[in-house]
Amino acid sequence: MENKPEVIRDHDEKKSKNNPMKGGKLSIKDFEIGRPLGKGKFGSVYLARTKEGHFHCAIKVLFKSQLISGGVEHQLEREIEIQSHLHHPNIVRLYTYFWDAKKIYLVLEYAPGGEMYKSLTNQKRFTEVMAGKYMYEIADALQYCHHKKVIHRDIKPENLLIGPQGELKIGDFGWSVHAPSNKRQTMCGTMDYLPPEMIVGNHHSDAVDLWAIGVLCYEFLVGKPPFEHDKQADTYSAIKVARFSYPDYVKKGARDLIGKLLVVDPTKRCTLQEVKDHYWVTQMVETARKVAEQAKAEKAASLRDH
Repeated sequence: MENKPEVIRDHDEKKSKNNPMKGGKLSIKDFEIGRPLGKGKFGSVYLARTKEGHFHCAIKVLFKSQLISGGVEHQLEREIEIQSHLHHPNIVRLYTYFWDAKKIYLVLEYAPGGEMYKSLTNQKRFTEVMAGKYMYEIADALQYCHHKKVIHRDIKPENLLIGPQGELKIGDFGWSVHAPSNKRQTMCGTMDYLPPEMIVGNHHSDAVDLWAIGVLCYEFLVGKPPFEHDKQADTYSAIKVARFSYPDYVKKGARDLIGKLLVVDPTKRCTLQEVKDHYWVTQMVETARKVAEQAKAEKAASLRDH
């Protein structure tokens, strides 16, 4: 891990204008560490702020020994290389990273809304308006990734965060791959979100992310993934033929979109642009905009009254 990829060295040395981290080598002593935000297999994430400038961020602290024993040091290098070059409002920024003898520190954008998974668990399921708005945001973020030849491959609520304006942010790129060839064959991701082509071991392309957001949309609206079964074999057999059903309360527009994403043939899935332009998504986005404007107006009025 000491030898950083060339691309990362360049990123470290040439700080972009909208990157609040100062140039030069940082250390943990440059930060005030606050409360824990989450815990993973190889370390924890903490709220932090820079001592100079008091800029709030999140610091992911990873133990080198655990990364090496888990055989994921190259996966981390890939995550750093990819995420440090992605600048999109619905993707968590990786500002920089540094290390000491035992740990590696990733300095990330802080998402004050917390983990999408926790929000979904607490609410049981999201409203149609919220689900539709999130679908637009994730489609836009993935369209940006795919344009840069980055396939995420592990979209699920656990890897999503909520930003300061309630917007969705993709927060974990551990399974992502920069794929100029656009064809991969390794099995990765979470079982409930795996597409048929990965289960049967066929080559896969960026269409795996289309399948995943179809599963995600269903889970947003229903509270559980569409292919969830007690036995793994049953989940796999359902995924292979895209066999699932909807509760009565899932409306026609949402069903139409999900049905166009959860298609066994990856070449027949609708595109990310078609997701953004889908009539149900555009209706939900417009409703969300009106609700936000109304809330803003009511807040302004209450401040005037006081």
